[in-house]
Amino acid sequence: MAQQATPVRSARLGRTLGPEPSAVSGVVLLLPGGDETSLRRPASMRLPSAVRALGRRLARAGHADGLAAHLVHYRYRGWNGSEAHLAHDATWAADEVVRRYGDVPVSLVGVDMGARAALRAGGHEAVNSVVAIAPWLPEQDMAAASEPVRQLVGRRVLIVHGTNDQEVDPELSFRLASRAKKANREVCRFEVHSDGHGLHQYRAEVQALTEDFVMGALFGRVLSRPVQDALAAPPPLGLRMPLASGFGRRR
Repeated sequence: MAQQATPVRSARLGRTLGPEPSAVSGVVLLLPGGDETSLRRPASMRLPSAVRALGRRLARAGHADGLAAHLVHYRYRGWNGSEAHLAHDATWAADEVVRRYGDVPVSLVGVDMGARAALRAGGHEAVNSVVAIAPWLPEQDMAAASEPVRQLVGRRVLIVHGTNDQEVDPELSFRLASRAKKANREVCRFEVHSDGHGLHQYRAEVQALTEDFVMGALFGRVLSRPVQDALAAPPPLGLRMPLASGFGRRR
């Protein structure tokens, strides 16, 4: 019997999260977490409910402006070293947005390993902003090249990290943000004091911050004062901006 060929896997966009606009004028791509190394199918992963909830919130907030939000389904569960599968899938997703919707601005919003993918794919010509939430980043190695940042020039970038993250050293995202800020003034980073990798204690505040940032980047809405201050402040101030308890409730 002839051996059956292994099917080629492809990334895909999930259905539109939240209310679907009649005309799309901006897109958010949600990039969930993954593993450092794995060729397993992402279907075996726990459903990224927190990422879906964030996507639905953004879709509701931007519905009147024509926002479409999609979850990106990866080919593989892992980043897989130099293959950088998740980053390539994020780039494919941005290409797919252009194919479907035309010349509309795209915001990449990633969590954990998906945040690394968002940062790496941020150089796509359609992308105007990147949000990296608790980004998984490799430990710095003198023998290996640093995580690139030049692709972020011309994009507005927000990084959010918990100071008690036990899975990923938050100093790694600070160092990346510092290098990115030297090439691009439109970079800011917020620290969530006492919260861990999942940012469970301040989830509402992190979602409100992400909404504020994405709506400003995609549709020109006025940014909150803390975000304006973080973008304008010289390092390290604008890269260690504390996320206040209750952010978004008093606006």
